[in-house]
Formats: sequence, C-alpha cells, structure tokens
Amino acid sequence: MSATLVLILRALLAASLYIFLLWAFIAMWRGLRDQGLSLANRRIPSLDLSIQIEDGPLTRRTFQHAEIFIGRDPACDVALEDNSISARHAHLSYHHGQWWLEDLASTNGTRLNQSLLQVPTVLVSGDQIECGHSLIIVSIGASIEASPTLRLPIES
Repeated sequence: MSATLVLILRALLAASLYIFLLWAFIAMWRGLRDQGLSLANRRIPSLDLSIQIEDGPLTRRTFQHAEIFIGRDPACDVALEDNSISARHAHLSYHHGQWWLEDLASTNGTRLNQSLLQVPTVLVSGDQIECGHSLIIVSIGASIEASPTLRLPIES
C-alpha cells in the first residue's frame, strides 16, 4: 500500500511541476507580448524641418518616419540642390527615444549649431544644421513658424 501511495505522490509532484512550468512560460510570453505591443505602439514624434538653400525661399517639411537622409541625391528624403553638399550628406534617425544627427562622411562636413559634427549627436528643437550652403532648423514634435528673416550665414 505504501508503494502505491508513494507512486501517486510522485505523479502529483510531477504534474504540479509541469503546471508550474506552463504557468511560468505563459507569464513570460504575456510579458514579452505586452512589451512588444507597447514598443510597436510608441509613436515617433514628428520632425519639422525649415530649409533654406543660400538666399532661396524658406521651405518647411514635416516627417513622421524614423530615418531621414539629407543630400543632393534625388532619392534622399531632403533632396537639396546645392553643389556644396554630398549625394548622401547627413542622416537623421530616431532611436533610444531621441532624434539623432550623423554626418555620412561628407566632403565638406556637417555643422550643428555652427560646430563641426564629429560623432552622432542628439537633436533638440531649435538646432541649426548646416550642410554646405543650406541651413536647416529643427523642431521636434511641434510646428514652428517660418521666419522670413532667417538667413544663412555666408562665409567670405
């Protein structure tokens, strides 16, 4: 009789172990699913760019996607008709909850707030990006008013 009781207790213990493992697996799966849905539903803040090429008119562009390329190439998101910039000059990307600017090894370099950009840098609203003879003013998540007095500083 005691052998039968030990066998039943072993079977109950094994069943409870499998039930616990199933419960733990389901809890982890739900957590990962919820985190994935949370990340998928996270919205990228809009990026408003006010663009002025030399003494040309000021234009505004708004972007909602996570990668933006600036350059002379017509395939770029911000295609600038400026011979002093490279075909693919700079890259704007949204990751780690922030907008970043990176120079793509351009010939004449990219300036951020009048400083030469050496490494990928976080952008904030009001930053000024200079690519060749073009000036781009950044506004994140809110629209900015186009200023008719905005002029690119021209070096002699």
